[in-house]
Amino acid sequence: MTQTSTARQSAAISDFGIDTTAMSTSEAVRDYVARLRAGQLGSLPALLGLVALAVMFAALSDVFLSLNNLANLLAQGAGQTIIAMGIVFVLLVGEIDLSAGTASGAAAAVLAMHFVENGNLLGGMGSTVFVIFNAVLALAAVLAVLLRIWAGAVISVVGIVIAVSGLTANPWIEILLALCVGTAIGCITGFLVARVGMPAFVVTLALFLTWQGVILQLIGEGGVLGISTSPVLNAVANGNLSVVGSWALFVVAVGGFAAVTLGRHVRRLRRGLVTQPTPIVALKVGSLAVIGLVTTILLTVDRSPNPIVEIRGVPYVVPIVLALLAAGMFVLNRTRYGRHIYAVGGNREAARRAGVDVTRIRASVFVVCSSVAALGGIVYSSKVGSVDPQAGGLNTLLFAVGAAVIGGTSLFGGRGRVSDAVIGGTVLAVVSNGLGLLKQPAAVVSIVTGLVLLLAATVDAVSRRRAAAGSR
Repeated sequence: MTQTSTARQSAAISDFGIDTTAMSTSEAVRDYVARLRAGQLGSLPALLGLVALAVMFAALSDVFLSLNNLANLLAQGAGQTIIAMGIVFVLLVGEIDLSAGTASGAAAAVLAMHFVENGNLLGGMGSTVFVIFNAVLALAAVLAVLLRIWAGAVISVVGIVIAVSGLTANPWIEILLALCVGTAIGCITGFLVARVGMPAFVVTLALFLTWQGVILQLIGEGGVLGISTSPVLNAVANGNLSVVGSWALFVVAVGGFAAVTLGRHVRRLRRGLVTQPTPIVALKVGSLAVIGLVTTILLTVDRSPNPIVEIRGVPYVVPIVLALLAAGMFVLNRTRYGRHIYAVGGNREAARRAGVDVTRIRASVFVVCSSVAALGGIVYSSKVGSVDPQAGGLNTLLFAVGAAVIGGTSLFGGRGRVSDAVIGGTVLAVVSNGLGLLKQPAAVVSIVTGLVLLLAATVDAVSRRRAAAGSR
C-alpha cells in the first residue's frame, strides 16, 4: 500500500469516526466495568442470581445437585424457555404478545387431535369447526401475502394441505401441523398489530382469550388428549441421546462455537478491524468447552434410581434449545433482518426514514413468536404426556415473558438477545425446582417468582435511566 493510499484511508477513517484502536486485555476489562457502571448490565444480574439460587438450593436440599434432578431440571423449564425465545423477538421491537401461551396450547391441541383421531381432523372437530379451522388458515395465508411474509403464507397453506388430505397419524406430520398452526396465528396477530394499527396489548389479550376458547372447543371441558403412546412425541421432552450422540453433540456445539468465534476474530484481526483481545476470546471459548465437557460427563453417567433401568445421555430438549439458540443468534446478529429488528425497536421513526419496512418487520416478529411458541407447546405437552384445556394457560405465558425479561431483554425494545430467554428460563426453572424440592406450596412459588420478575424489571428500568443519564 502506497503512502498516498494510506493517507487517504486514514483521512476516511477520521471523517467517518471509525474506531480502529485495538484494546489490550486490561483496557477491555476496564471498558466492560465502565459500561456496567453506566447501566449496560446485560445478562449479568440474571447470571449472578442463577449462581446464588443454585448455591442456596444446593445447601438446603441434598437432592438438588443429583444427576437425576439436574437432567429433570433441563427438561422441566424447556417449554417455557422456548416460548420465551420467540417472545424476545416481539420485545425487541417494543411490543408484547400476551397470546403466545394459548397459541402454543392451540397448536398442541391440534397436534394431539390429529394423533388421537389418526389424522381425521374432520371427524374429531366436526364439520363446522373443521371448515372454520381451514378458513382461518387460508385467511392467515392471505394476510401473510399482503404483508409480503412469504414463508408465513406457504406454511399456512401446508397446514391446510395436511388437514384436508387426512394423512394418517405420524409424529413428524403432527409436529409440522402444530408449527403451521402457530405460524398462521402469528400472521393474523402481526397483521392486526402492524397493518391495522391496533395496540398489541389489546390484540394479543383478545387473542389470548380466543385461543383459550379454541382449546376448550377442541378438547372439551374436563377432556384430555393423550400423546404419551407415541414414542417420538413422548421422547421430545422425556427421551435422551445415546452416549455416543451426547459426545457428538458436545463436539458439534463446542466445536461450532469455537470455529465461528475464533474464525471471526482472526478475520477481523487480519483486516485491521477492532475486536476483543485474543485472551478474552480464548477465555470465552475455553469456558464454554469446560462447561460443556463437565455437563456431558455428568449426563452420560447412569442416573436412574432403579438399578434395573439405565438412564444415560443428554436430554433431547438440550439440542432442540441449542439449535433454536444458534438460529436466533445468527438471525439477530448476522442478518439484515436482525439489524432491522433492532433498528425498529431502538427508534421506529428513524428506522422508517432509513428505508426499513417497519410494518413488515413488526408483523414478522409475531409470526416468529407464535411459530416458536408452537414448538414450545409441543415440548411442554410431551413432558406431561397430554394436552388438556389449560394447555398454554395459567402461568405459561407469564413465566415465558418473565424468562425473557429476567435474562436481560428490555421491555422498552431495542435491547436483548435470544440467550437472555435461556438464562431467564433457567432461573425460573431453578426457582420452581428448588422450592418444589423444599416442599414449598404453590403460593410460595408464585410469590418468589413474581418478586424475581419484579426485581428484573426494576433492574431494567434503573439501568436504562443510568444509561440515558450517562449519554447526556
